[in-house]
Amino acid sequence: MTAVSLHRSLLTFAIANALSLSAAFAQDVTVTPPGGGGFKVQSGNLTVSGLPGATQQASPVCYNAASGVVGPCVPGSSIGPTGATGPTGATGATGPAGPVGPVGATGATGATGATGATGATGAIGPTGAAGGILDFADFFALMPPDNAATVGVGTDVQFPQNGPSSGTGLIARTGPNTFNLASIGTYQIMFQVSVTEAGQLVLTLNSAELAYTVVGRATGTNEIVGMSLIQTTVINSILTVRNPASESTALTITPLAGGTNPASAHLVITRLR
Repeated sequence: MTAVSLHRSLLTFAIANALSLSAAFAQDVTVTPPGGGGFKVQSGNLTVSGLPGATQQASPVCYNAASGVVGPCVPGSSIGPTGATGPTGATGATGPAGPVGPVGATGATGATGATGATGATGAIGPTGAAGGILDFADFFALMPPDNAATVGVGTDVQFPQNGPSSGTGLIARTGPNTFNLASIGTYQIMFQVSVTEAGQLVLTLNSAELAYTVVGRATGTNEIVGMSLIQTTVINSILTVRNPASESTALTITPLAGGTNPASAHLVITRLR
């Protein structure tokens, strides 16, 4: 063993001895290695028996596993592995509601729902106006003795006798050849007259000839028959059957036409609405 080795061994022994002394001999021991040297424990365990009771310090001490050199720890080297995850803490209080977000896009239309139950029947409405015929009246003549004189141009045929009627009095005669239509409405007018000459007949309303109602015959022995609808616009309109004023021939209402019995002529007036 060389002198240097012996010196170092004795020095190591002395330090270890000093560190293991009891608190009664508490004194700082300073080891000053020679210049360029260091303090080294060659082999075995390094024990500092008073370390557990020493004043705690903030900085850790590390050593090089290959060389055994002791020194400050490399940053991060003293951090141990991540420990196991601890148990989940208690749920915190609910935070305040956030602001309302923007309205989202409209979703697709859903399927049509089932048909609901039928509702209760509504109240019965008011009765409407009566349909069909509102009023009617039949006026007639028998030849002979009626219409003994010819019917001159611009003159009205007479129907001086009363046939069946609705009895309301809303269709009534004002003379042998004039007839009052009391209500404003639509009327159906039918007439038939046997005449000897070729000629025409026309309806008049309030003395005005209604051109669309003209009927006539050229020759022969048939009757003149007319059927038209007229519309009144004022109450108490007067209706007649006339030999048109534009004609040039007076008409003979044929007596005993076709036989030995008096022949009839009829004017039937019906109010439809």
